[in-house]
Amino acid sequence: MPALVSARRLALAAGIATLVGCAHQPAPLYMWGSFPQQQYDILLRSGASPDAQMQAMQVQAEKAAAANKALPPGFRAHLGMLELNAGHAQRAKELFAAEKAAFPESAPYMDKLLGKLDSRTQPANTKTPA
Repeated sequence: MPALVSARRLALAAGIATLVGCAHQPAPLYMWGSFPQQQYDILLRSGASPDAQMQAMQVQAEKAAAANKALPPGFRAHLGMLELNAGHAQRAKELFAAEKAAFPESAPYMDKLLGKLDSRTQPANTKTPA
């Protein structure tokens, strides 16, 4: 009989611990949405067109802003690459700078991309004879 009582107590304690453990889960840091799938699709060169992806990402960014949630790392950079491929270099620069501001650890890569964009948009140096 005492073994039965202690087994019941143990089962009750395990049940309570399970319920308490599941009751409070921390909120995610970022609003990921469909971003991971979009990254995967672009790598496979399948899925939605770049314009449709940009539109979907803009919708996700608006939802995150409305919910006061942060966009995940790489979101702005990915959107910037899509914008650049669509011929919107200025918008890409803005997004790369925003990624750098949101995630300072991305600065070396974003600076490299921004430098390449700057070198593309500046006219070639023309030498004048002396």
